[in-house]
Amino acid sequence: MKSHGRRGLIRTREGFERLRRHFAREMARDRRLHRKALDLLVHADHYHWIQQTTWLGEPVLQLPEDLFLLQEIIFKTRPKFIIEVGVAWGGSLLFYSTLLEAVRKDGRIIGIDVFVPPDLRRRVGAFGKISQRIAWIEGSSMEEGVIRRMKRLLGNCREVMVHLDSNHTHEHVLRELRIYSQWVGKGYYLICGDTVVEEIPPQRHRPRPWGPGNNPRTALCQFLGENHRFEVDHQLENKLLFSCNPGGYLKCRRDGPLFFSWKS
Repeated sequence: MKSHGRRGLIRTREGFERLRRHFAREMARDRRLHRKALDLLVHADHYHWIQQTTWLGEPVLQLPEDLFLLQEIIFKTRPKFIIEVGVAWGGSLLFYSTLLEAVRKDGRIIGIDVFVPPDLRRRVGAFGKISQRIAWIEGSSMEEGVIRRMKRLLGNCREVMVHLDSNHTHEHVLRELRIYSQWVGKGYYLICGDTVVEEIPPQRHRPRPWGPGNNPRTALCQFLGENHRFEVDHQLENKLLFSCNPGGYLKCRRDGPLFFSWKS
């Protein structure tokens, strides 16, 4: 198997992985390339590019490149629980469940949203074993009742991946980070969605209560300043060119206390 770069013939998978990591680091350092990618992302958002991806027929409001990175995380860590806060049209729940069906038979998906239409439950529930591992929680991610139900479902389990992708204002995301990070154990991942909002101009074609200076990235910076259990996984992120979550892929370095406060 030949490479087409300056490294010549690659005879082992280990050698190929070293080459991949090298060029990922080089790509991450290329600020001009990343500015071009961001400009493309901003332009394409006028056509709702992020809404064009589906999984098993249901929309997934994620860029394909982010989905592939999430797949790598799930394959590597094999979490027992995946929590998604903000399920939208449910395609990402099916995506996560399909992956867990392949790598961990006892895995569960928990989807939390303030409103889950009955027809969405029916559509997402139409895929047999894949659907059966999905649990729905309807309500605000920070309501006392929602947190209590989460505690019943998870107990003291730390084999947990969390993806926060609901209300994107600074205060809301900061509270979610403080609450839901408690369940993420050493070696597992906390993903803070849509940190790219800090880097793009206000979306006048899609008005939102968040924007530069008030968004998931600003909340994440504050969270990382007060919680030293997590660090950005740069080796993973170096691979990304198009991403809604730059700096948002956090790996847990050590376990912490479980206090389950919904008033954080």
